[in-house]
Amino acid sequence: MGYRIKIGNIYEIPLPNGTNAYGRLYKEYTLAIYNTRAYNYNELPNTEEYQCFIGVYKDLLTDGRWKIVGKRAFANEEDAWPPPQCVVSANGKGSLYYKGVISDCTYEECKDLEIAAAWDRHHVIDRLMGDSKWENSLRKPQP
Repeated sequence: MGYRIKIGNIYEIPLPNGTNAYGRLYKEYTLAIYNTRAYNYNELPNTEEYQCFIGVYKDLLTDGRWKIVGKRAFANEEDAWPPPQCVVSANGKGSLYYKGVISDCTYEECKDLEIAAAWDRHHVIDRLMGDSKWENSLRKPQP
């Protein structure tokens, strides 16, 4: 049975160490991963403090393996957009990706941004457990 995708849904992501990570759904299938790891949703603080923003494949949000355990609405439509990300071309040049638009940017504007990518389940789990092998495989923009 599939789950309906709704902006603001909170997904519980089981981790191999027995705890859970929690992600709040932003537009463009992006999960804002909370800083807190917990054994259940009730332990999650009411603050919106995130470790990172990760774009994921749509099926990860609908197949039921990551349960929807809550919802935190956004104050307005604008707040539901994830922060800008960097798109890296095959030649290593970076561009700014924000609200569905790709635009030119300088190295300084792009160098510290999350690389735009869609992560699969095992990539997300590895990253949340501190394994950076997938993240390091993404090419960084050239100055």
